[in-house]
Amino acid sequence: MKKLLASAILFGLAAPQAALAAEEVNVYSYRQPFLVEPMFKEFTKETGIKVNVKFAKKGLAEKLQQEGEYSPADVILTTDISRLVELSDKKLVQAVDSKVLDENVPAQYRDSDEEWFALTLRTRSVYSSRDRVGRLPADFDYMDLANPEWKGKICTRSGKHPYNISLVSAMIANHGEAEAKQWLEGVKANLARKPQGNDRAQVKAVKEGLCDLAIGNSYYLGKMVNDEKQKSWAEAVYINFPGQKDNGTHVNVSGMAMAKYAPNKANAQKLMEFLTGDKAQHMYAEVNYEYPVKTGVERSALVASWGDFRADKVSLEKVADYHSTAIKLLDEVKFDL
Repeated sequence: MKKLLASAILFGLAAPQAALAAEEVNVYSYRQPFLVEPMFKEFTKETGIKVNVKFAKKGLAEKLQQEGEYSPADVILTTDISRLVELSDKKLVQAVDSKVLDENVPAQYRDSDEEWFALTLRTRSVYSSRDRVGRLPADFDYMDLANPEWKGKICTRSGKHPYNISLVSAMIANHGEAEAKQWLEGVKANLARKPQGNDRAQVKAVKEGLCDLAIGNSYYLGKMVNDEKQKSWAEAVYINFPGQKDNGTHVNVSGMAMAKYAPNKANAQKLMEFLTGDKAQHMYAEVNYEYPVKTGVERSALVASWGDFRADKVSLEKVADYHSTAIKLLDEVKFDL
């Protein structure tokens, strides 16, 4: 009897604890706290599921590999298509069979095997000097960056940065390796200085007259507009969306995946579905000046003021296929030297 009673007490205590433990979800995130915590709070408010987050600037794939089957991670949040594909290639994530995700995330912005899904979109835009250039023509294309008229007038960060590797990969997907290499050689010849700094530093260089065009992600314009020290940089440029008469503007993403050994799989799927829903999509896009991945969700007023554009239709999965080829071409033309 004593053993039975002890067992009953043990299981009686364990059951509520197990139930409590199940009402949580663990997130590993490259995205900054101010971007994601408001959405997590709303998710908890609606579902009662607690969100535990570990933030990192790098090394998430390595951390997941080290933890293996003992990893507490349920959902991984990251940026850039290359990082999402890396998680899949290293078999650190699992497929998620969800009608909600399939309906909310267009096919070109999710893995064909359902192992990763985009959350927000950002364009790889070209910024032009308001004073010296004005708005670029509506038919301006990425290929035009290699034209002789721009010699000594273009600024960009390292070609080896994931954002630029993704752009080069898209150029290969759309134009072939040989033409993409020729284009890279032309862009390199037109650089005003050795590639350096981040995207915002390129816009600053335009304001300072070091160059007339800068390559950068769209959301940085929103960040600069709302930064007292950088507002004048933003006011010195126009944002342009190349490729409108050709393949369309290159789009990259922030995205998510479910960890391979997710201990809270059901809750992880609920969070992923929530993040692609109308409320979270609007919140996410509003706070970081990005574009919602879900069609029909209203973008922020500031982002909307930049105008509409037609996105490149090539799937990001295909773009990612050319990642190593893009790096090879960047090395061959000595882009960063």
